[in-house]
Formats: sequence, structure tokens, C-alpha cells
Amino acid sequence: MSQCLARLWRYAIVLSHKRDVADDLVQSTCVRALERCAQVKESAGVDRWLFSILHSVWVNELRAQHVRQGQGFVDVDDLDEPAETFTFEDRHWHTQVMQRVKRLPEAQRNAVFLVYVEGFTYQEAAMTLSVPIGTIMSRLASARLTLAKNTGMSSRQGEKK
Repeated sequence: MSQCLARLWRYAIVLSHKRDVADDLVQSTCVRALERCAQVKESAGVDRWLFSILHSVWVNELRAQHVRQGQGFVDVDDLDEPAETFTFEDRHWHTQVMQRVKRLPEAQRNAVFLVYVEGFTYQEAAMTLSVPIGTIMSRLASARLTLAKNTGMSSRQGEKK
């Protein structure tokens, strides 16, 4: 379980946008995983199982607080700053991409994170989020279209100047 903590925390940040909430989510995930460790059938699927638990804890937390969407959350701009070794252009590109991803609806952001950042297969992401695989495919397709459209608009504006 300890090998997955950094990845779990990163996903908790994606979900909650707040460090202390992410810490609590990971801690609750670890407690629940230890309580239910008999459910793990194979060691190869432990990371997916932990991500599923974390997502479930997050959803339950939202329900318990009557989906207090937007209240108490802060922007995570300072958490996603690119490495200092990046060039100015790389930092600028990274910032633009992160801003576009943050504007995606939460369901699309979660799918993008699990598949493109964590490297989950579509099936693994679907199992983690408890949705059909077609839903993951649809969310990713919509996210790609939105991101490509935004990028296309930016480059067209640059060509006109």
C-alpha cells in the first residue's frame, strides 16, 4: 500500500483541490483498505482497488456534506507549477494546459487523470469510478474535443496576428 500513497494523494488533490482534504481522503482510504484487506484477490490489482476506495470515500464525503460544491475549496494553481528546470515556453505551455484541464467538468477531469496521468486502462478507470467503460470513453472523447477546440482557437488567433 505504501508504494501507492503518492499516487493516491495526487488523485485526492485532483478530486478535492485542497491539501488537507487530500490528506484526509488518503488516510480514510488507508483505514478502509486495512479494514477490508481480505477483499483483495490479487496483488496486481491493489492500486486499482485503492483508487476505487479513494473515489468511493470522496463520493461519500460529498454526499455527507450535501454536495457543498465550491465551498471551502481553493484553486490549486500553486500546486501544479512546472519544474524550475523548464524553459519559459515549457512553463507557459504547462500553465495553459493545466488551466484548460481544470475547466473541464469534474467527471471528464477524473477520467483524464486516471487514464492519461495514472496510466489506467479504460476498463480499470471504469471500475475505479464505478461507471461503464463506454462512459469513460465518452468522457475522454469529450475532454479531448474540448481541449483540442481550445488549442485550435488559440493557434488560429496567433496566426491572425
